[in-house]
Amino acid sequence: MTNSRRITIGAVISLLIIAAGASLGSSGINPAETVAVILHKVFNLPLNGKIDARNVSIVWLLRLPRVLLAFIAGGCLAMSGAVCQSILLNPLASPYILGVSSGASLGAGIIIISGFTIPFIGGFTLPLTGFAFGLATVLIVAVFSSAIDRSMSNNTIILCGMVFSLFLNALLTTLSAIFSDDLRRIMIWQMGSFAMRGWSHVRLLIPFFVIGTAGIMRYTKEMDILTFGDEQAKSAGVETGAVRRKLLVFCAVLTGSVVALCGVIGFVDLIAPHAARKIIGSRHKHLIPLSFILGGSLSVLTDLVARTVISPSELPVGAITALIGAPFFAWIYFRKVKVKM
Repeated sequence: MTNSRRITIGAVISLLIIAAGASLGSSGINPAETVAVILHKVFNLPLNGKIDARNVSIVWLLRLPRVLLAFIAGGCLAMSGAVCQSILLNPLASPYILGVSSGASLGAGIIIISGFTIPFIGGFTLPLTGFAFGLATVLIVAVFSSAIDRSMSNNTIILCGMVFSLFLNALLTTLSAIFSDDLRRIMIWQMGSFAMRGWSHVRLLIPFFVIGTAGIMRYTKEMDILTFGDEQAKSAGVETGAVRRKLLVFCAVLTGSVVALCGVIGFVDLIAPHAARKIIGSRHKHLIPLSFILGGSLSVLTDLVARTVISPSELPVGAITALIGAPFFAWIYFRKVKVKM
């Protein structure tokens, strides 16, 4: 089976998962009705008179935007994870180690504590500030790494990212201790959730998704070469430092926008790229699209579990992904150690 066919099959399955995600919940809706509502809203097709108007509102205004946001967000995280694992030559690498989540969390914490609101954008002050802080953190990590090591070796980037992440987490912890009344809101935001997100959040995420994806796909050949190591990449004419800096920025755009809008959702960026490599191999031309599909599907499924397992209450999506991802992380690590032995 060709890789293109595998991607096509994955896309079809993901559409079925999206339909299931928009149908299942505390108010069970027939999947056929869900599809009919979507076709009616998108293509203005006539709607069966037997479909309750309440169900139309639930699907179109509540569930579908939430499911699409979860799918795009999970796909963005998975693509970022695939890129980080490739350019850092580390199967356990994640965009979060670059300080994106720590920077975004600090920015969000400052907005929650201060109550500051930017005129004209109102409720979007928090996500935009979180994105700005997350992107700024990665840029600082890239500049700092380049100043220490012009070639921006893998170990230098990882070490600088960890140092800045720990420092920013310490700042946020200090602020939370001082302003303890806002601690609960900060913790809930950090846990990650797609609840109470509508079409405005989807529209806000799409530009970042397009920019980040276009930037990453432009360097698929360079990423293929980088996986063989810096020396071979340089001999093939790849400017390793410049390429890494650009890819890190695009990863920051993807991950920072997701963290800013949905909070910290871990392990999707680790699980999906590994599964994609098992299915399709390491060529980034195919790996990136399949990682997006698998990451989006995983995110929708975990969100479905989060909102149905103790319905009508909800669990944080970040908690569900951690319950799945932590054993997966341990399996990868110990398998790697066993192979070395």
